[in-house]
Amino acid sequence: MRNRPISGKALHGLPLRALAPNAVTAMALCAGLSGFWFAIQDKWPFAVAAVAIASLLDGLDGRIARMVNGQSRFGAELDSLADVISFGVSPALICFLWTLQDMPRFGWTIALFFVLCQALRLARFNARIDTDDQPHKSAGFNTGVPAPAGAGMALTPVVIWMETGAEIARSYWITAPWMLFVALLMVSNVATYSWASIRIRPAYRFPALAVAGLYIALLVAEPWIALLVFITGYSLSIPLSIASYSRVKKRRLQTTV
Repeated sequence: MRNRPISGKALHGLPLRALAPNAVTAMALCAGLSGFWFAIQDKWPFAVAAVAIASLLDGLDGRIARMVNGQSRFGAELDSLADVISFGVSPALICFLWTLQDMPRFGWTIALFFVLCQALRLARFNARIDTDDQPHKSAGFNTGVPAPAGAGMALTPVVIWMETGAEIARSYWITAPWMLFVALLMVSNVATYSWASIRIRPAYRFPALAVAGLYIALLVAEPWIALLVFITGYSLSIPLSIASYSRVKKRRLQTTV
């Protein structure tokens, strides 16, 4: 049997720049799953911080891939698998160990449902990645709540409890319906803001930089309060994004008529 010719790429191997974004994705996966390991030890601040670090790394891998021209189908699949673990499995298990396990019934069912919705959202994203007809994406919006934001929203009661010590935040009567609500938002067709849809007018550039600097200072001094501010702001922006997309959709219909 004749051997296949060895291509130049196979002969010289993959460039290091192609491995850099995948390495960051692997770090995000390890960080996210470590949140579960901390939760087993009742180290809740470390558990939440691990998921937050995974979210930060998840935002970097794609940008690094574009900077070094290292995009690949393998990287896209690895990123989705990492997202399911870091922002689906880990937050669900953290919340289960934190309070859902105290539910007489359905605690594990809710945790499973959250993971399932996260997986379904990412599968939908992958299925549409090569589709041209994506109204939300073409207008600069996401379809549903993104994976990292969903994980942050799910862990909000944990952060409130860590910051305030209010035991009511740890009640499964609050955490269970909240997780169900967030899970449904992730698989919904609701238009949510993405970075591509945010435009800052030149007149507001310096105030925006000042606000960003203030937030960084808050993040350094009071990280949990800063995280709550970010998650609360994002949650409140969802009705605004729905209204904003409705206006964009109406303008598109008027131009096509």
